[in-house]
Amino acid sequence: MKKVAIIISQAPHGNAKGREALDAALALSAYNQISLFFMGDGVFHLLKQQQPERILMRNYIATFGVLDLYEIEQCYAREKDIICRQITDRVMDVKLLGDLAWRHQLHQQDVIMHF
Repeated sequence: MKKVAIIISQAPHGNAKGREALDAALALSAYNQISLFFMGDGVFHLLKQQQPERILMRNYIATFGVLDLYEIEQCYAREKDIICRQITDRVMDVKLLGDLAWRHQLHQQDVIMHF
């Protein structure tokens, strides 16, 4: 079993990257240990009460709620990105990491996928 990091760094709903990252995480979880990493504008995926249907996009953010069913329990966000974007009310629990801890967690992974 490989440790796979999936990094989400782009904002949701402007493109399909976030949905593709989530789909990859769910698909790969059957045979791998998945860790999700949110950084940069990717931390906007964690915001509650998004309304993507208002811009004619599918609401895939609710799918983050089923990660436990797929045994995806290691979810991290860069603390400075959360603070900079003032994200306080989140759809899921994530561990906030400083730069050193962020690099350490990524170094523990066998494969890194960046979306």
